[in-house]
Amino acid sequence: MKTRTAVLYAAGEPIRVEEIELDPPKEHEVLVRMVAAGICHSDHHVATGEMPAYLPMALGHEGAGIIEAVGPRVTNCKAGDHVVLSFIPGCGKCRYCLSGHSNLCNKGSATTLGPQLDGTFRMHSGTTNIGQFCLLSSFSEFTVVPDISVVVVDKEYPLNRAVLASCAVPTGVGAVIHRAKVTPGSTVMVIGCGGVGVNIIQGVKLAGARMIIAVDIHDFKLEMAQTLGATHIINAREKDPVRAAKELTDGMGVDYAFEAISTPETIGQAAAATGKNGIIVIVGLTDAKVTSMPIPPMLFVLLQKTVMGTIYGDSQPQKDIPELLALYKDGKLKLDELVTRTYTLDQVNEAYNDTLQGRTIRGVIEFN
Repeated sequence: MKTRTAVLYAAGEPIRVEEIELDPPKEHEVLVRMVAAGICHSDHHVATGEMPAYLPMALGHEGAGIIEAVGPRVTNCKAGDHVVLSFIPGCGKCRYCLSGHSNLCNKGSATTLGPQLDGTFRMHSGTTNIGQFCLLSSFSEFTVVPDISVVVVDKEYPLNRAVLASCAVPTGVGAVIHRAKVTPGSTVMVIGCGGVGVNIIQGVKLAGARMIIAVDIHDFKLEMAQTLGATHIINAREKDPVRAAKELTDGMGVDYAFEAISTPETIGQAAAATGKNGIIVIVGLTDAKVTSMPIPPMLFVLLQKTVMGTIYGDSQPQKDIPELLALYKDGKLKLDELVTRTYTLDQVNEAYNDTLQGRTIRGVIEFN
């Protein structure tokens, strides 16, 4: 079948929206009609070459849609089901899946390689095979994905909001609840208040922190952070975040610092903002060429600090995505407020420009 898809042919070039050929689903695969896809910075890392990946690549990894057809031996979903896509598949059999860390599933190593899990391609332009980012390619009217990459959700949830539970929400909330395990009454700083950062703030609020310091350089993002639970906001262009953290905690520093921008400078700020026994959590993706951080190792010994990374919020998508949507239904987690602007598929480059310019919390592509 034919489908219109956003394809990157070379790093540094604009993303092209074009009609390509899509093969039917094979064994343990499903055909999804996309309803919505989120604009996440991770795809931009591929577009710039900061994240090495197969090219050409059909982009998009945050998505929600409706199952159109299923391939042989698919038992976890059926045609007509509403699904949220998981950008890391979960086999349910490897050591990591069985130990409660399906975000680290061994199948996840295929997310930037291009072909599907069986080593063959489903998307083609003439004789050229087109890879699928994270095995998904959600920037496409239709896509074929592994059955272990779909999470069936209740049809009561609007898919143009449920789409945020595909990446941004579990990445942010999970970093707090599952990875850092923030304790009630603690003090927290969040550096970067974009699509992931604001969900870290929502997670910290759910965890019962008494002080939530939001840091960004865009006032409208800081205002949204405050709406979502931040108790203090710091514009880093006007005030040093480290100094602010010390002042607000009587010189002690915060208990936890989450870094959602991932430059060496901001990671260093997160480390410096924490006090004794502090926990620094790196959530965003750095350029693959970055190999050092400005953090004196002595601090980890003398002040007993901990630095940790997290992918997908250490979440179990099959369990956590429905639970996050239930929190949304109960009014305990905000999704509607996070969508700053919607776009058509043809506006994908404009959507990324808006993201890079700091104009959006989360942009969402909506399909007809």
